[in-house]
Amino acid sequence: MRLADFIEQHAREIVAGAVSFAETQAPAGMPLSARELRNHLPLILDAIVRDLRTEQSASEQHAKSEGRAPASVGPETAASHHGRTRARSGFGVNQMVAEYRALRAAVLRLWADDRALLAGSIQDLMRFNEAIDQAIAESLAEYSAEVDSWREVFLGALGHELRGPLAALMINAELLARTAHDSSHARQLDVIRDSGKRMTSLLDDLLDYSRSKLGAGMVLRLEDCDLTKVLAEEVELLRAALPEASIRFDAKGPTTARLDASRLREALHNLVTNAVKYGDAGKDIVIRASGTADELLVQVASPGPALSEGARRVIFDPLRRGAERASQGEHASLGPGLFLVREIARRTAAASMRRLRMA
Repeated sequence: MRLADFIEQHAREIVAGAVSFAETQAPAGMPLSARELRNHLPLILDAIVRDLRTEQSASEQHAKSEGRAPASVGPETAASHHGRTRARSGFGVNQMVAEYRALRAAVLRLWADDRALLAGSIQDLMRFNEAIDQAIAESLAEYSAEVDSWREVFLGALGHELRGPLAALMINAELLARTAHDSSHARQLDVIRDSGKRMTSLLDDLLDYSRSKLGAGMVLRLEDCDLTKVLAEEVELLRAALPEASIRFDAKGPTTARLDASRLREALHNLVTNAVKYGDAGKDIVIRASGTADELLVQVASPGPALSEGARRVIFDPLRRGAERASQGEHASLGPGLFLVREIARRTAAASMRRLRMA
């Protein structure tokens, strides 16, 4: 008996065994019904049967064994839906993959016990394993997407919840500072206010990151302004905030456009502080701004070790940091800064119809 026919005849028994195993994997304290545990397992088996009966080239089979089959057109696959529902049900990724191992083992064990294998059994076995591997890849992709989505929701909610108590802290710190500016505690109050402003800035970055990842986009407030003037003002603040850094600023060409001055200052701040952290201490950081009729360019250059190919691939990824350690400053950061620089450049270019590059 060919494997596709065998799976069809024994589908109920195979699914029952897979459900029994899934019961052992269900998250503690979150009992799931047999129906919830079964959900799309029969549909996954149906997809595998169709795959076994479909003519495929050697290259197509090889791609499937590595989970690289072409993405399906139209409704999502049963395996993709299974991955998302398992994520929503609280399954860990290892628990979900273990289900597939159990499904694979159940089919092969029953088939071997049937003692009715034909000459095509080895080919059937290879095709079945390739189909299972592709299903695992589809489930993992959707599982990861669902988990990432909830992470962004959590970060956004966390940012909003923290704004309230932080605002109360800042208001009271300002009130105390007005009445105690000559007292022995004036310095401590300044530290509290500066730290509160820094926390507010970090929360703003976190909320911008969360909105961008969830598709809400970044809000720009455009107005006619001179990029050179905007950046020069931020450079003066950076020099005051980073006295250990030597910062030079040069500008040339027409740099007037419809821009969000606050966002661009934020982007420059992130680029320069990143250069201070990872560049060679004591060396000049050079900021250049230039403009043409079609493009605005902002460059921040600092001496330091060249980025590796791996670091260049992930440097703009949020919530990740490169392997290189910072030469100074914080050594543990969520790292949304460069992600936000890229988003500001993209949104500005789209809104102002003038290309903006920041590097």
